[in-house]
Amino acid sequence: MASNLSEKPPGSEQIPPDDGAKTSGEVPGALDELTTTNSTWKGLLQPFPSTSGGDKVELKEEDAWTELGYCWPSWKKWMILTVIFVVQTSMNFNTSLYSNGIAGISAEFGVSMQAARAGAAIFLLTYAFGCELWAPWSEEFGRKPILQLSLFLVNIWCIPVAIAPNFATILVGRALGGLSSAGGSVTLGMIADLFEPEEQQYAVAYIVFSSVGGSILGPIIGGFVEAHLPWRWTIWIQLIFGAFAQLLHLALVPETRTTILLDRIAKKRRASGQSPNVYGPNELLPFRRRFTVRSLLRTWARPFRMFLTEPIVLTLSLLSGFSDALIFMQIQSFALVYRQWGFSTVQLGLAFIPIGVGYALAWLSFLPAIRRSKRDRARKPNDEQARYESRLWWLLFTAPCLPLGLIIFAWTAGGPPTHWIGTMIGSAVIGVANYAIYMATVDYMIAAYGPYSASATGGNGWARDFLAGVLTVPATPFFTNIGVPKYTLQLANTVLFIISLVLVAAVYAIYYRGPALRRRSPFAESLADAVTSVEDGHVRRRVARLPAEEGGKGVPV
Repeated sequence: MASNLSEKPPGSEQIPPDDGAKTSGEVPGALDELTTTNSTWKGLLQPFPSTSGGDKVELKEEDAWTELGYCWPSWKKWMILTVIFVVQTSMNFNTSLYSNGIAGISAEFGVSMQAARAGAAIFLLTYAFGCELWAPWSEEFGRKPILQLSLFLVNIWCIPVAIAPNFATILVGRALGGLSSAGGSVTLGMIADLFEPEEQQYAVAYIVFSSVGGSILGPIIGGFVEAHLPWRWTIWIQLIFGAFAQLLHLALVPETRTTILLDRIAKKRRASGQSPNVYGPNELLPFRRRFTVRSLLRTWARPFRMFLTEPIVLTLSLLSGFSDALIFMQIQSFALVYRQWGFSTVQLGLAFIPIGVGYALAWLSFLPAIRRSKRDRARKPNDEQARYESRLWWLLFTAPCLPLGLIIFAWTAGGPPTHWIGTMIGSAVIGVANYAIYMATVDYMIAAYGPYSASATGGNGWARDFLAGVLTVPATPFFTNIGVPKYTLQLANTVLFIISLVLVAAVYAIYYRGPALRRRSPFAESLADAVTSVEDGHVRRRVARLPAEEGGKGVPV
């Protein structure tokens, strides 16, 4: 994205405060929101004037700013986020707890342990696609009903798995459960509903913690379940947790989607006579015009297209996906590692706690890093490095924890006489890296791709879940068949160490070459061409839609 993003385009000197606001024809996406660099623009907004003519007038964000989620009190925003934290944890909990039922499934249905692992893999694979399929509908019908429907379906599909009479039923139920999971596509969208882009980093960090934390909560609890209960309880517990999360969300979380709130506000103003001709953005265009088959297909395809054609998205998504897949591979490998020290099933589950400790340390470490990034942007608002690459600064120090943790884990995983604490130190270091990579890459993509951020982060999320699903099944053969028998665990983890070195090196290339890479990006260049500025009150606003989405000459999406 070239430096002209911070300059006024020709003829823009008299742009009114509402120029570039979201309109009803916008192609939906989980984070396709207005981007500003200073929250002071709220002071420029005036109440929407009443009209006495017959023309319908669209109610825009600035016309009802104080009634939208951005202006809700902090306690309410963080209460909503805490419920979403529970919801996101429950969804990721579902991806991992199943693994503690694999032995029971294998014994009851007479399938191999390797075949039983397919239930874990198929959930992750369909989860990867499910997140992308749900996102557009949350933009059209609202976050709350879509998330409620998703949670309901995920919970429903737990039942046939829990009472499955055969292994095929388990696979079908797990596949449908994964496909029904809305995941981060909706939860990240809710952050965009509640926080302006310059204020949302703390919220993103919080929700990312729930996402990664849910994945290791499964095996921690699962160790106790596997030791003391039949395998079907790994599914019933998922249902109990999911039902609790759904009821909590139903009771405490209001609708947050801005366009839905604008529709409701407009209806109230018409009913009161305050503004009889004002209509919400979704009221002015028929559903068929807002949501055509073509726009749906375009929205669903864009994350995959960006994943394949954008070097920044591809590189950061592969790094993020590899890091997450590593956690799910380790879920399969921990039994191989810790049985050497005679760990019980419960102790195997507790061995995942160090990864959680790493997540917590990484989350806490990002708090001062976010403050530093915000100070940089405040001091140098027109500097591209400050506006975008500063969000990757802390990753320069934490990303190397991935290869470091892998090599520590690799060469302390050989069993006695080496103490098992070495592997746990390695796991904690890997946890630091996994959280930091996910947090920094999502934050950077939101900032760098503006209206395309939903698609960019969608590619990131898809890579994490898809790679985790693909690598879950071959994980055990990988850890048992590489190299000479005595050193298979060490050599397998060393292979992962080498792969991680290549991917981590790319972080430094993007940090230092980011502006040049964005200038060669058709998506970023289209965004740069469509930017408008309002500098009254030190305000800069980025358009929410790009020309191609309005029939213009922007990049074909």
